[in-house]
Amino acid sequence: MTNVKARPADADREYKAAVRRAWAKGDYAAFANELIWEVGPVVVAAAGVRPGLRVLDVAAGTGNAAIRAAQAGAEVVASDLTPEHFAAGRQLARRHGVTLEWVEADAEALPFEDGEFDVVISCLGAIFAPNHRLVASELLRVCKRGGTIAMANFTPQGVAADFFAVFAPYMPPPRPGDESPMLWGREDHVRALLAPGLEWLELAPRWYVERAPSPAAYCELIKRTFGPVVAIYEDLADQPGATAALDEAFLEFAVRSNCGPVGGPAEYRYDYVLVVGKK
Repeated sequence: MTNVKARPADADREYKAAVRRAWAKGDYAAFANELIWEVGPVVVAAAGVRPGLRVLDVAAGTGNAAIRAAQAGAEVVASDLTPEHFAAGRQLARRHGVTLEWVEADAEALPFEDGEFDVVISCLGAIFAPNHRLVASELLRVCKRGGTIAMANFTPQGVAADFFAVFAPYMPPPRPGDESPMLWGREDHVRALLAPGLEWLELAPRWYVERAPSPAAYCELIKRTFGPVVAIYEDLADQPGATAALDEAFLEFAVRSNCGPVGGPAEYRYDYVLVVGKK
């Protein structure tokens, strides 16, 4: 586990504000519903969510996992650094016949009491907070003794890593101490972060498929809906050469990574690790 020194509060607040602005762009509800909707139920089932339990979804977005937990009968709090997602999340929850609480929250400093939740989950969300040690500490802190922590985390190899590598040259360089979200897919990293606070911890490989009519359509969907990518293209608006180079690299990735049938829709297999532990 990497040791991360505390950063000046003002600098960290500015960084978090910029992250929030980026994730608020685009149409995250459309992105999540069209591409990753099937992952939420996997996390909820692995966590053993059932009626009577109090559940926290960390970095919930528009409720991919939180809504499924509410459908299972639990009392659910959906938390996210970007409250701009909540209006779409509430609307989606209503369509699925459930209600839940929505709370603005930083995964590195959750605004909840120690041991407040029976189950703490995160579906491809908390991994994007840069200080993994703080995130793990908070997940453990708010989970009650005997409770369950469950996560879906992208792996360091595969399509997810290749996807983010396309955009890395156009993003600000990581700050000293920032950790890649892909590290949450490494067993040694996860065990170093979580195992000391758990009775047992299991990791299992999983995958899901993102689909679009074609590689070009996949690129356009991401460019329209996924906030961080929308933000990058906005920053390049006055740099047509850089925009064209990014478009070329993105389409090359989409063509190369397509595992769909010849002549059929584009399909992208994203590998992740399902992490489940008992406190």
